[in-house]
Amino acid sequence: MSKKRKWDDDYVRYWFTCSTELDGTQRPQCVLCNSIFSNADLRPSKLSDHFNRQHGGVGGHDLNSLKRMPARSDESETLKAFGVASHEDALLQASYQFAYLCAKEKNPHTIAEKLVKPCALEIAQIVLGPDAQKKLQQVPLSDDVIHSRIDEMSQDILQQVLEDIKASPLKVGIQLAETTDMDDCSQLMAFVRYIKEREIVEEFLFCEPLQLTMKGIDVFNLFRDFFLKHKIALEVCGSVCTDGASSMLGENSEFVACVKKEVPHIVITHCLLNPHELVTKTLPAKLRDALFTVVRVINFIKGRAPNHRLFQAFFEEIGIEYSVLLFHTERRWLSRGQILTHIFEMYEEINQFLHHQSSNLVDGFENKEFKIHLAYLADLFKHLNELSASMQRTGMNTVSAREKLSAFVRKFPFWLKRIEKRNFTNFPFLEEMIVSDKEAVCIAADITLHLQQLSSFFHGYFSVGDLDEASKWILDPFLFNLDFVDDGYLMKNDLAELRASGQILMEFETMKLEDFWCAQFTAFPNLAKTALEILMPFATTYLCELGFSSLLHFKTKSRSCFNMSDDIRVAISKTVPRFSDIIEQKLQLQQKSLYHIWNSSCTWSHHLINLTIIHSPPDPSTCTGETGLGEQRAWD
Repeated sequence: MSKKRKWDDDYVRYWFTCSTELDGTQRPQCVLCNSIFSNADLRPSKLSDHFNRQHGGVGGHDLNSLKRMPARSDESETLKAFGVASHEDALLQASYQFAYLCAKEKNPHTIAEKLVKPCALEIAQIVLGPDAQKKLQQVPLSDDVIHSRIDEMSQDILQQVLEDIKASPLKVGIQLAETTDMDDCSQLMAFVRYIKEREIVEEFLFCEPLQLTMKGIDVFNLFRDFFLKHKIALEVCGSVCTDGASSMLGENSEFVACVKKEVPHIVITHCLLNPHELVTKTLPAKLRDALFTVVRVINFIKGRAPNHRLFQAFFEEIGIEYSVLLFHTERRWLSRGQILTHIFEMYEEINQFLHHQSSNLVDGFENKEFKIHLAYLADLFKHLNELSASMQRTGMNTVSAREKLSAFVRKFPFWLKRIEKRNFTNFPFLEEMIVSDKEAVCIAADITLHLQQLSSFFHGYFSVGDLDEASKWILDPFLFNLDFVDDGYLMKNDLAELRASGQILMEFETMKLEDFWCAQFTAFPNLAKTALEILMPFATTYLCELGFSSLLHFKTKSRSCFNMSDDIRVAISKTVPRFSDIIEQKLQLQQKSLYHIWNSSCTWSHHLINLTIIHSPPDPSTCTGETGLGEQRAWD
């Protein structure tokens, strides 16, 4: 391991300051162009070379000119003499804006100095001329500079979000989910929902790796430490919506137990976007075997490269639309519904391909009973896809999500009655396959059993149900029957007063439900607080799933060691960095560094002048007498 070099205050004469990494490594940073160099460059020869080659005495100011600078007390005039105020501001702004776009587009940091800046310089040279090219050349866009800019913007965004959380009039809602990246590293992602300026805001909170084990207590420690680090009490959380393994983030997991121990009254909800997994667990044996047959067929085609190539070539030859099959997966984003639909629609072609490859899956795949079961599964999962898609949006609250689930489950009795009468209208693929009463009787028994089990599981797993009658005023305070509210209910008078306002009625008809109640915080704080406590919790982990999709752009083979927590915050956060504040702070820091360099250089020059005076040889013409001759001999 190479020896680390140490910073010396004498290096300020080369217009450098010291930048210290988290591990204590000191790196020189030029205060004129913001370039950061490696620790190996922390030596006078390298620093002076950069100073002379890139800056040529700082626009005409060499160290000798520092003697003629204004006095120590006149700092502003000194900085003005360096020309920092306006020119440096433009360079910094351009640098920050590019770094922001780079993070938003999820591009690697090196794209600036390797592609964008060279292209921009060529364009400036051709279109605008050499003067514009020289100005553009000064914009700092190195890999380290872009990384530093993104870190600073991320911290500014995080600071804004934390300030909003502290200022929220209600406890915030948290959305928490876990995934594994390409390096098999478990990543925990969190979003937060809070009230800001009369509206509910959903914002990215953090994405941190679980370093060792992935138990519930590890998730809780990481979650709690984030709030402790930023000096926010965990009691600010009013609800947490989780998704993941039952042992880690399930409703009965260690994580939930730890959270409830710290915050006893917190509301814990589970993501409502998991009906596919629940349906699979309730499948009868015959239907489960049919699903597993589909999985084996897909793995046979996709799991072997030659089979996949032959499959694509075969479908291109016969002109079929779906030439590529998705891998079957437990996660909803590669939806079973889409896979089953594709398999059913391509049944004959896939059967031909399996015959051509002499696969042992042919017997099960071309079985008539299997195809009937496949048709039912394709229809059912298509219904589930439509249900999930209706809940995959921002702003989804638990009331709306449970209403959608409740409406879906209420269809089951109607489906069952139709199936008893051999009416398969709700299952079009299945209806297409049924050609005899015997087939209808066999499949009807399996479907009836499955839908009955599925209905009970939906009620138990998702707690499907509407609001109680006394709380339905939250959904519509104007049409709600006040007779359902007890006379002792303190907010009944507020409800009566609110209903009497025509202006508030107009607001209710034109605003979203959450925004309407946020707007009533001033006039009816108790009603607004009660309503928003029910509407605040997350119903799904949809935002986390979107974040995990962005994670795939950051964690690639070429960036596997990359710590992307700051980049992903800038990329997916809705909050815009306060560029003017960041640039102002940066300029102030640079101004202090420049003044420190000027001050140190003046002191160094002063000592050099004194040294010159002390050690200069005496003038022989003045060396008269015994004393003078002694001075001359002493110098010689």
